Amino acid sequence: MKIISSWSGGKDSALACYRAMKDGHSVERLLNLVSAEEKRCCFHGTDARLLRDQARCVGIPLVQKEMRKGMGEYEIDFKEAVAALKGTGFEGMVFGDIYLDEHRDWVERVCGDIGIVPLEPLWNSDPRGVIEEFLDAGFRAVIVSCREELGKDFAGRELDREALARLERLGLCPCGEQGEYHTIVTDGPIFSKRIRITETEPVLKEGFWRHWSLDIWHYELEDK
Repeated sequence: MKIISSWSGGKDSALACYRAMKDGHSVERLLNLVSAEEKRCCFHGTDARLLRDQARCVGIPLVQKEMRKGMGEYEIDFKEAVAALKGTGFEGMVFGDIYLDEHRDWVERVCGDIGIVPLEPLWNSDPRGVIEEFLDAGFRAVIVSCREELGKDFAGRELDREALARLERLGLCPCGEQGEYHTIVTDGPIFSKRIRITETEPVLKEGFWRHWSLDIWHYELEDK
């Protein structure tokens, strides 16, 4: 099936895309949603330019859509972007949801409205198992935002088994499925180049909750 991958640049979207490829689907576009005001990825906060460079490392064309504020406007803008791609022959779209029913329900309803098949390859997977699979496959990621209680030093560190243990000690979801933390994938089996992040600054911000957000000032793309 010719499909779109919902793309935040983070671990779950990357692993879901990878699984879809292994299942025989042809992923021919990445769809990334950024805020119209800040030019950053919705929810993750990653700079739009870095996401464009990341897509070049993956080698799949990226469609980047600016979104308005508000859930109603978000849904309208999302539908417009997906419907435009459907008009060029796409049949399905892959998402990285794991266990939140409200997320899956929204995906199924919206995709049903558009007339496109939703694919959820990570659904009902064990959260720790998802991270283990991600790491075992050779993916690497840097944490770009985290809840305040995880500490300033958690933003900007690599996602590894030590970070996983820290989350579990605090009783937080290993996958950060409820927004406990977000990542940017820097390397993996679907990457032809890797991203090396060299200069960052964690900043404490307000949102759904207070969180550390990583401003990435400099990075380089490296041959593998």
